[in-house]
Amino acid sequence: MDIALCTANSSKVQVSEFILMGLPGIHEWQHWLSLPMAVLYLLALVANLFVLITIHHEPTLHQPMYQFLGILAVVDIGLATTSMPKILAILWFDSKAISLPECFAQIYAIHSFMCMESGIFLCMALDRYIAICYPLQYPSIITEAFVIKAILSMVLRNGLLTIPVPVLAAQRHYYSKNEIDHCMCSNLGVTSLACDDITINRFYQLALAWLVVGSDMILVFASYALIVHSVLKLNSAEATSKALSTCSSHLILIIFFYTAIILVSVTHLAERRVPLIPVLLNVLHIVIPPSLNPMVYALRTQELRVSFQRVLGLSEYVSRK
Repeated sequence: MDIALCTANSSKVQVSEFILMGLPGIHEWQHWLSLPMAVLYLLALVANLFVLITIHHEPTLHQPMYQFLGILAVVDIGLATTSMPKILAILWFDSKAISLPECFAQIYAIHSFMCMESGIFLCMALDRYIAICYPLQYPSIITEAFVIKAILSMVLRNGLLTIPVPVLAAQRHYYSKNEIDHCMCSNLGVTSLACDDITINRFYQLALAWLVVGSDMILVFASYALIVHSVLKLNSAEATSKALSTCSSHLILIIFFYTAIILVSVTHLAERRVPLIPVLLNVLHIVIPPSLNPMVYALRTQELRVSFQRVLGLSEYVSRK
């Protein structure tokens, strides 16, 4: 918004709440989307909680690979919960108002968990790289202490680097408009209502995306390129197949996660012409990965699948069949 308008409105009281209008262009029938979104959210909660219970219950899963998977499950629950309760409240009860502190807290939570998910994918890629390329050194490198240090470093990195995002948004002045054409508080959606200059907000968001998520993505794909290069040099077809199957579930989720981020970023360029698409993709990116991750691991990882059956008491039934 123009700075002159900010000066004109400087005598007015700053707005005390924002109004989340929902999905732009389909306000009349957006409530029909509440059922699939609620199902996806419930699936994300139940599936990831079950992953955590299974990893805790089964001693065979007390390995770095599954410990990282357990942390990913916690992050997925957090990521989905940052927004979905409010989105469902908007669609079911028309509860569109959100206070400024709640909105800025949601901005922080979304950015933190999104960056945290990217960081955990990097840790998992590094784990698989060392396991496949340096199998003899793996037990001495990827220890319990390494896992704890890696997780703490990711928490500190993402927790600290995302603090300026809501802080900068809170420093802007919001005098006239308070309606956000979105289901949740996105940083750019909120700051676009400010009556003063938001160049620093846009710059920091871009820098955060490139320095954190962008660097993670480059390192993740570099790790898997080295893994593929190493696996293809193996003489045994069976060993090659086993090594690739170990990484396949990781790679599926990583490709989906980063592709979705790129799509959301690209579609924001067309937001003025088709505002629904980036908003809808943004919402789906919050809930689909958390619900998809445990299912992919359950289907693609035999050890985890067997542990699921054991926890559910199905192993005896399967063996009798």
